Amino acid sequence: MRFVATISFLFATLCVAFPLKADVVNFYAWGGSPEVNSYLRWAQKELKGEGIQLRHNKVADASEVVKQIIEGYSNADVIWINGENFHALKKAGALLPIVNDIQAMKHINPALNWKNDFGEPVNGLEVPWGVGQFNLISRPGVFKQQQISAERLLDAAWDNKGRISYPKPPDFHGTTFLKSLLLSLQPQQRELFQQPVDSVDAKELTQPLWDYLDKLHPLLWQQGENFPSSAGEQISYLANGQLLMAVSFNPNDYKTLVNYGRLPAGVERHTLSDKAITNNHYLAVPASAENPESAKAVIEFLLSEKAQQRKADTNRWGDPSVLEGAGSSAALLEPTNDFHASWQTYLEREWSARYQ
Repeated sequence: MRFVATISFLFATLCVAFPLKADVVNFYAWGGSPEVNSYLRWAQKELKGEGIQLRHNKVADASEVVKQIIEGYSNADVIWINGENFHALKKAGALLPIVNDIQAMKHINPALNWKNDFGEPVNGLEVPWGVGQFNLISRPGVFKQQQISAERLLDAAWDNKGRISYPKPPDFHGTTFLKSLLLSLQPQQRELFQQPVDSVDAKELTQPLWDYLDKLHPLLWQQGENFPSSAGEQISYLANGQLLMAVSFNPNDYKTLVNYGRLPAGVERHTLSDKAITNNHYLAVPASAENPESAKAVIEFLLSEKAQQRKADTNRWGDPSVLEGAGSSAALLEPTNDFHASWQTYLEREWSARYQ
């Protein structure tokens, strides 16, 4: 017994003098939002107590990380993705099946349409982390209604020349702006946008969009010759008064950004078309991950009630929870499904050919 006690004492002493190295988990996630970055710094502190060193590798464009994973030279353990990036990784067989390993999946809101990602079956390869809804944020009085049609936006651009704009595609906010315009201009064709772009007459379906943008662009900020590079930059222009409108994929940003002092009080939230393009954003583990078990532990924490409630807090990030009963679902807008993933590249290519 004395021998065992001596060994235990020596082990404890060594752990104090030479603490066990924490498991490192490289998390590749968008770094363009101060609110997201602050939230992940909190998660880092929480996970440190569980023996995990979470590294937030800040991403400007997730497609670059996806390319690195597919080509086999990424150190990513967890990646924040959805849409065409998930589609590319799934097609390449570059993701681990994780849904059945995450205990928190038992508590996912059953009303959440998470098993298809931009029309692509998830097949257990990613877990929902939050809910995105495309919306406009405006200065008071720019728009009189909560739902803004394409024609009403054009009227506002006429009335406020040089003070309306949108992020430059292929920024995903900018591309979703184009999708929302299409839904407003082609309301009877909503179901066709859920289909792969090569299975429909995309040229005919999108012609009203290009005709509309030809009228809109001369009225925009810098006459449509230049565009904000991102939603974050557009938010800054809204804050300093250069622009009267910005876009967001967080339905609570109009509150969160005011609480953070980044936008003035009184800004208003709108949908472009009758409903908000809605999708889920996901967490996934690459098949090449060096530390998949710790990666899944990180995901388990990020889906915990504690983490999801903090994420939904409009004094912090304000991203809606995916858990049943956690966070405020009352803040959500009337939803409509996002386009099939294949429309993303098509719209970006056609937009660039016409306006760059």
